[in-house]
Amino acid sequence: MQQVLSVPSQLGVLLKAARKEAGISQVKLAERLGISQSRMSHMELNPGSVSLEQLLALFGALGLEIMVGSKNPAKRSTAQAPDAGHPSARHVANQPPAPEW
Repeated sequence: MQQVLSVPSQLGVLLKAARKEAGISQVKLAERLGISQSRMSHMELNPGSVSLEQLLALFGALGLEIMVGSKNPAKRSTAQAPDAGHPSARHVANQPPAPEW
């Protein structure tokens, strides 16, 4: 399962779907996490109430991981390596090396 989360409300849907996909009830997941079933339900319905620590515990229990990346991969790759044809790149390339101290 891969899912992009952009707003908190998507987290509740993701948690419920991942739990159901894993075949785990709210009661069983809550037991694994050491919380009540009502708290588990509350986290699915109100994902804004979930702390980072709780989120990581939930994801661990569901076999999920968090990956962070740029929203626009094209901008990221451009920022990493300047275009050799760009005037500023030529300017830097034509400068003599800085003296070593």
